[in-house]
Amino acid sequence: MYTKINVSISSVILLLFAAAFAGSVQISLTGDFIQGGLVYGNVAPGSKVIINNHGVRVSTTGEFIIGFGRNYPAETILTVQSSDGSEYFHKINIAAREYSIQRIDGLPDKKVTPGPEALLIIQKESKEIARARSINDDRMDFDTNFIWPAKGPISGVYGSQRILNGQARRPHYGIDIAAPIGTSVIAPAAGVVTYVNNDMYFSGGTLVLDHGHNLTSSFLHLHKTFVEVGDRVEQGQEIAQIGATGRVTGPHLDWRMNWHQQRLDPGLLMGEKPKIK
Repeated sequence: MYTKINVSISSVILLLFAAAFAGSVQISLTGDFIQGGLVYGNVAPGSKVIINNHGVRVSTTGEFIIGFGRNYPAETILTVQSSDGSEYFHKINIAAREYSIQRIDGLPDKKVTPGPEALLIIQKESKEIARARSINDDRMDFDTNFIWPAKGPISGVYGSQRILNGQARRPHYGIDIAAPIGTSVIAPAAGVVTYVNNDMYFSGGTLVLDHGHNLTSSFLHLHKTFVEVGDRVEQGQEIAQIGATGRVTGPHLDWRMNWHQQRLDPGLLMGEKPKIK
């Protein structure tokens, strides 16, 4: 249903070794070094990882993840601080992408240019979503092969510039899967439900599932939801039904993923999870 971008540095393994100060630092990275990509890493237990001055959660066994948003710069600095005081700085190159333009007409004007009252609602909902995506615990439900949350043709792709009723608006940050109202939505990976709202202004029925280490999936335009905040769900479990709620022209699921503030491309996670060696 989705064509994965083929670039020479996508889904590769980097084994990096460096001596610093009195000790040595070792780090392994594998994944998609491209805008929208997620990378899995491993360092010696007890190490600290920092990317662009942003601390990264590291598991007790040394595993971590980092992600790159739609417009992530071409270069970024990854810092590893070992428990013995050694420190290593590594420059990571991120491949740029070209994004398509998607024109959508026939939307209600109030859903394209909201009035003052609607803007207050939207701001309130945005804060709620930000809180739901801010949880950063040590679960590693992301450490698996992700599966598609619904079946159907792809009607919208990550990163595309949206032209709504002839007006340029924010890019699309998810993958749209078109299917009839009532089609099952399943968890692409295990996680904990952190947000459920059946009537958001833009996204309609909305559900956020946290996979650990601040990686979340969001499911938009839902018809029904079958879980509540705090519920633990397993991969493949039915969590909702596709709907046509919010700002839509037809029934579909909009699946989005975030790592901290970075908006990721769910399509890049399809297929076998990269193995760290």
